[in-house]
Amino acid sequence: MKREQLIRKIDKLKTQMPDFVLEYYQSKLAASYSLNTLYEYLKEFERFFTWLIDSGAADKIDLKTLEKLPKKDLEAFIIYLRERPLLNTDSNSFGLSQTTINRTISALSSLYNYLTEEVEGPDGEPYFYRNVMKKIKTSKKHETLASRAENIKGKLFLGDETQGFLDYISDKYVNTLSNRAKSSFEKNKERDLALIALMLASGVRLSEAVGVNLKDLNTKTMLVEVTRKGGKRDSVPIAKFAKPYLEEYVAIREKRYQPEKKETAMFLTIYKGTASRIDNSSVEKMVAKYSEGFKVRVTPHKLRHTLGTRLYAETNSEVLVSHQLGHSSTQVTDLYTHIVNEEQKNALDNL
Repeated sequence: MKREQLIRKIDKLKTQMPDFVLEYYQSKLAASYSLNTLYEYLKEFERFFTWLIDSGAADKIDLKTLEKLPKKDLEAFIIYLRERPLLNTDSNSFGLSQTTINRTISALSSLYNYLTEEVEGPDGEPYFYRNVMKKIKTSKKHETLASRAENIKGKLFLGDETQGFLDYISDKYVNTLSNRAKSSFEKNKERDLALIALMLASGVRLSEAVGVNLKDLNTKTMLVEVTRKGGKRDSVPIAKFAKPYLEEYVAIREKRYQPEKKETAMFLTIYKGTASRIDNSSVEKMVAKYSEGFKVRVTPHKLRHTLGTRLYAETNSEVLVSHQLGHSSTQVTDLYTHIVNEEQKNALDNL
């Protein structure tokens, strides 16, 4: 979604929100929460507030309603999300997935934490202290790391496939296009290669890559400054194979996209004749179309998994991988040990 479009949608949702949600929004914006995250959270709040009124659980949405809300009402809301038929208009399944419900719980927990711990009222105290969300637990998907590794390893571009994917975009993808589509591809080819190479060579998240500004990239030291989750800035090393793609894009960026001087974004797109920062959804579509023709349709997050797996294979260090990916602990990187072990097994079978 384009930034301008995203801001318009956020502004529309804000008109429907009580004052305390607007205060929450301002606080999180100041804490460098991304607009995409805040937009998704506002949608969750709207859905929750609408349910409270429609179900009769509340007559109005105010601080007292949230403070006194019984745990059983929140549980009823979660059941509503899980069991209501055709909740997703583009799906024939019942309700939302557990992963989506967990995101809903996360959004509401963030709001309650703000109201009960972070905000300062006129007396310097939080608006209230009872946090019913602390009594609501998320339900994790029961899947071993070995099973998860087995499910995703076929969607990673390991070994020579990393360079092979970039070579496919550079040299072969154009042969699959009509004459009309070739023009658009050629216009954005250097940008697309640079962006995908950056994710494959650094393991940065999609939002982190999209958020990179021109001044954040140093192709001499091969480091990129990104804003991690929670608004923390981090300096991330980039593998040297991405260097030519990044340099080629930087060389044509200004002439090709003709951005205004105030436009600081590294990766640009043309929207209504004006250069602006490319958005997450455009990158997701880009990665999907290139990867589907090369091997299998993947998401930008699989490019991150690819880097994590390749780096662990080279170093056998979960600590190094966790630092590279911006994780606070090595627990998340356990996945890569299982993928690498399976790759080693396959290599032995081929001896």
